[in-house]
Amino acid sequence: MSASAVPTELGTKPIGTLIKQYAVPGIIAMTASSLYNMVDSIYIGHIADVGSLSIAGLAITFPLMNISTALGTLVGVGASTMISVLLGQKNYAVAGKVLSNEVTLNVITGFLFTLVTLLWMDPILRFFGASDATLPFARSYMVIISLGNIVTHLYFGLNSVVRSSGNPKLAMGLTLFTVISNAILDPIFIFVLGLGIQGAALATVLCQLMSLGYTLWYFLNPNRFLHLPRSLSLFRINWRIAKDSLAIGLGPFLMNLASCIVVLFINQQLVKWGGDLAVGAYGIVNRITFLFIMIVMGFNQGMQPIAGYNFGARQYARVREVYLKTAMWATLVTTLGFIISEFLPVAAVSIFTNDPVLIEKSSLGLEKMNIVFPIVGFQMVTTNLFQCLGMVRKSIFLSLSRQLLFLLPCIYILPPLLESEVGVWYSFPISDTTAAIITAILAAGLLKKLGKLRDGDDPSILGSQI
Repeated sequence: MSASAVPTELGTKPIGTLIKQYAVPGIIAMTASSLYNMVDSIYIGHIADVGSLSIAGLAITFPLMNISTALGTLVGVGASTMISVLLGQKNYAVAGKVLSNEVTLNVITGFLFTLVTLLWMDPILRFFGASDATLPFARSYMVIISLGNIVTHLYFGLNSVVRSSGNPKLAMGLTLFTVISNAILDPIFIFVLGLGIQGAALATVLCQLMSLGYTLWYFLNPNRFLHLPRSLSLFRINWRIAKDSLAIGLGPFLMNLASCIVVLFINQQLVKWGGDLAVGAYGIVNRITFLFIMIVMGFNQGMQPIAGYNFGARQYARVREVYLKTAMWATLVTTLGFIISEFLPVAAVSIFTNDPVLIEKSSLGLEKMNIVFPIVGFQMVTTNLFQCLGMVRKSIFLSLSRQLLFLLPCIYILPPLLESEVGVWYSFPISDTTAAIITAILAAGLLKKLGKLRDGDDPSILGSQI
């Protein structure tokens, strides 16, 4: 593909059409990615005799996997955002350098994560809430996931760049392939080969490896306007690009890292007030809630190249329009999640387990946790907009406020007051409401300032943070 084939439609097509064009593949891909994780949980939850403990063991690994995701996000989101803006500026040479830089940084962070987790696996899992009963399952799953961590980092990072460079359908197709192949391999590895929870982890890594292989082939084609260099010397880190990329990715990185910290304390509080099955219940509730979160992330992925390109092209009215329309659709998605959580909780959690005690704990958690879920979609889209436009300070603040400033204190205050694990579940709607109010205030200020800019104006006239 030549430089002339760069999708300049991002700056010309109607916003509604672009959202459908870019968000629908992202939604399908992110929904598929969520189902990818849910398939593991569903199969693991039905392993004979140990399904409930396996689910709890899997939930213990969430914080560690969140750290891996946070590191991948730190590199991948920043690179994707920079590439979108650079394409809007028609700066294709620097966009290529950002791409090769992302590969190098992903390999380095992936290797370091693998080394640390393998050296201190048991102490880390104990710290995250594993008991004698759940540790073997958590360890069996996490060792294999850790060994494939470089593959995971590169797979997710490069998939995001495929989407940002104007090929959302390919990004979606690769994700769908990974999900479908995982759904096929999971029962074979878990039940037919008798590998149990290790089989689920092995299937996950192998499927990502296959998709990564095709993605690398795609970016090694020198005829594409955005491609990887053939010379290994060009993969040396450009520290100026790395600094700018990591600065943009810092907000979502801290958000994911905060998620890790919060999940750690959630697990500890649930074990204290409800036992191992309460942790398993959170694993199930998290999977269901995450399905809707991932759909919203699909909308965010669709918004990201549109907002980034038009901001780079100084078309501010289009930036406002894509934000408002994306926020509206995201709110509708989380409202659907609210309806299922409040009116069909037992049916939803029963997909994952047949254990009556685990069903009772999970349905209670789903119902209480998502009482104000509709407002979460708006908050996620707003945080993503600040990230897309490179407004680092506000993005970081919004990323951290919900989890560290509001959720974390509630997790320790409410359970003793209510004398049960229900206090943990109620912590979520309280923090969501508080964070949404702050998000609305910042969003109103941003929209007002963008409204003062005429298309073509230098955004710096209103300050570096707009």
